[in-house]
Amino acid sequence: MSLLGNIIWLIFGGFLTGIGYMLGGVTLCLTIIGIPFGIKAIQLGWSALLPFGKQVVEAPDANSTLTMIFNILWLLVVGWGIALNHLFWGLILAVTIIGLPFAQQHFKLMILGLLPFGRQLR
Repeated sequence: MSLLGNIIWLIFGGFLTGIGYMLGGVTLCLTIIGIPFGIKAIQLGWSALLPFGKQVVEAPDANSTLTMIFNILWLLVVGWGIALNHLFWGLILAVTIIGLPFAQQHFKLMILGLLPFGRQLR
């Protein structure tokens, strides 16, 4: 079921979402300060390509000081916009029964988009 879900996801917007994250990540990597954020954006892009069959996993160092600082900076600059985007599309897709599995993926990506450091989709 996850293979079929991932294929449908890619066709109806998942590919463009993943590419958008990756392009943003490459752009952030052009500056030295933005490299950690760019790498995380590229990882989010890979996660957004095939989200079905995976879950958000917290790393052992998810609550370290540096991770929290990076999450706060990410949240203030881009995290809130990414999270609101995934929330919007998740709510729109949750209106129909067919869209519920795709809404769940958006809600999963919303968590990663809000506070990505110390978390991964596995």
